[in-house]
Amino acid sequence: MPTAMQDLSEDQLLTRRFERDAVPLIAELYRHAIKLTRDHSDAEDLLQETAAKAYAAFGSFQEGTNLIGWLYRIMHNTHISSYRKQQHRPALQFTDEFSDGQLLEYGRAVSGARSTEDVVLAATTDPAVVSAMRALPEKYRTAVYYADVEGRKFKEIAALTNVPIGTVMSRLHRGRKQLRAVLTDLAQTRGYPLPDAA
Repeated sequence: MPTAMQDLSEDQLLTRRFERDAVPLIAELYRHAIKLTRDHSDAEDLLQETAAKAYAAFGSFQEGTNLIGWLYRIMHNTHISSYRKQQHRPALQFTDEFSDGQLLEYGRAVSGARSTEDVVLAATTDPAVVSAMRALPEKYRTAVYYADVEGRKFKEIAALTNVPIGTVMSRLHRGRKQLRAVLTDLAQTRGYPLPDAA
């Protein structure tokens, strides 16, 4: 007469062996998971992922070898993989305030709204200045706007436009140079003193 164990498939035997041998050891790894993650909920997630990976690979585990060491290695590798993925993701920061860049992007995405500099230019009454600013390529206009209208520092502009500081400096220099060339005559007719370099 066949026993109940003989009636089980190979997968069922593997599952029973996993439940008997590995599951109690996974619970013992919680302390190590806390050391790796430094957070209780992250440690629980790490243990759950470790258990899933260990179960999937349990057929390759050789009985008689160090099971706790094998499980720990899976947990450690899982943690490293998770950490590396996190490093490549932008950090989420929940706040009740939004940066100008976020508001600008949101406005463009939602309604196709004009850029902040376009809104300011629309409120400017001098058509020559508006025309000169609009004639600038967008990347130069944005740099000039942030630096000269809003008074932002290079580092802030770099963060808002997502370019290196050197690029911001270059764009600002070129934008100002183009504006100066266009507005020099206007400035002279209005009596503004111009430096010799202009």
